[in-house]
Amino acid sequence: MDEVGNRFEKGEYFLSELLLGGEIFQSIMAIALPYLSEGDHQKIGKMVLGTVREDIHDIGKDIFKAFVEAAGFEVVDIGVDVPEEKFVEAVKEHQPDLVGMSCLITAGMVTMKSTIDAIREAGIETPIIIGGGRVDDDVQEYVGANAWADDAATGVRLSKELVGAN
Repeated sequence: MDEVGNRFEKGEYFLSELLLGGEIFQSIMAIALPYLSEGDHQKIGKMVLGTVREDIHDIGKDIFKAFVEAAGFEVVDIGVDVPEEKFVEAVKEHQPDLVGMSCLITAGMVTMKSTIDAIREAGIETPIIIGGGRVDDDVQEYVGANAWADDAATGVRLSKELVGAN
């Protein structure tokens, strides 16, 4: 999927190839994830995961979800275009060890900030990891997240660190 994304950004692939790549990836993960999750390993935490309001992209979120589930997290996926209040409600309801937020579009960074602000204003101090093609140290600081990643493997490592499961 990284290669598909790179080719899309270079203009070598178009939206149809990007969407098809995502569908193929999801089909593969539906087959592979049960095998990755087999065995005698303990759950290391629970995560509420979603893409913030005004962003409907789910490929990166879904890739990350597959990786963290395989690593031992229970993931409550609340979808895409998720309003701030739905994030707050989900965190209150599920009491996760970690919150994950995805945003691919630059304009969504403001929404990511307002979502984190709403979570904090609700008195919730759960660690938050953000991800997406436009996130970096500056975005992490701006939105008030605890960590950021722009690839799934780094996201898994940081998620484990945030819940103390190294």
